[in-house]
Amino acid sequence: MAAHGEDESRAARRDPAGAEPDHLVVGHISRPHGIRGEVLVSPLTDEVEDVYEPGRELRLGDEEGELDADAPPLVVERWRPYRQGLLVKFEGYDDRTSVEPLAKRYLLAPIESLRPLEEGEVFYHQLLGCEVVTVEGEVVGRVREVYEVEPADLLDVKGDGRSVLIPFVERIVEEVDVEAGRIVINPPPGLLDL
Repeated sequence: MAAHGEDESRAARRDPAGAEPDHLVVGHISRPHGIRGEVLVSPLTDEVEDVYEPGRELRLGDEEGELDADAPPLVVERWRPYRQGLLVKFEGYDDRTSVEPLAKRYLLAPIESLRPLEEGEVFYHQLLGCEVVTVEGEVVGRVREVYEVEPADLLDVKGDGRSVLIPFVERIVEEVDVEAGRIVINPPPGLLDL
């Protein structure tokens, strides 16, 4: 049970018709850096080397993570690690003034350009809206958010007027059926009472 951490909470909500999004959020541009057209990016993907590979075409999102269809594609020229994020330079953006309008916006990648999921892997957006039940069949609620935190990512599950945070780890999550929109958990004693 592995998952990809693209920021699906912003990239896509579970569509009632089950449609997959065309793009996933893969980063957030916080601000320009220096005078040579670099921007400070918080990567929102587990696949940094692949997503930010020179020549990769990314799309600009708005401040909420929705695709800005009118914005031209951004082509990665180069990137390098910087503190807790990345410094990214896009082709054709050669000075601070040119990248200032990119600040506080999200970066999206076409889903078909990302590495295909392996057996047992899911994108976090696929978990949103899934029904969570215990191995005994007790309905806990529906996943409304996924939080990427240490030491384990958490599913925010809402049901019966309350929210429960459930660690997204193999010893608790026994089955994830994205097609059926169902997650089966075997919670340790007391987890659902918190």
